[in-house]
Amino acid sequence: MDDETVKAVRRGVLRLARRLRGSRSAGALSPAKVGVLGYLSRHGPSSPGEIAAADAQRPQALTKVFTELEADGLISRSPSEVDGRSVVLGITASGEAALEADMRERDEWLAEAFGALGETERGVLRLAAPLLERLSDHPAAQEKP
Repeated sequence: MDDETVKAVRRGVLRLARRLRGSRSAGALSPAKVGVLGYLSRHGPSSPGEIAAADAQRPQALTKVFTELEADGLISRSPSEVDGRSVVLGITASGEAALEADMRERDEWLAEAFGALGETERGVLRLAAPLLERLSDHPAAQEKP
């Protein structure tokens, strides 16, 4: 892919991410909290290390986030069945509800924005969505600290 295409995709993705963040209410969950809850919702109970690695972070960088989510009753902490010295984090029903509410705000903004597009443009985005997922899962994106 040529440099101009890469730059155009990057600009579009970054701008869309900013707009989605801006569409959230003042009391919304932080991006880090949404990331943790989203990971647990998609992958089930996981170690702090697994969650951090998925976001290219160290578990220590998310310690405060884990503590706050647990204090708010959005995640639970239990001993690992494999290694009793380790813990496993899981999303609670309240955590699922909070994540759903947070996502709903962005979904409403996206639905309104999509309404301004033509049918062909919406079709292109339907095709692009799985490609963006594949790009985000590409190993090169996970190799850098």
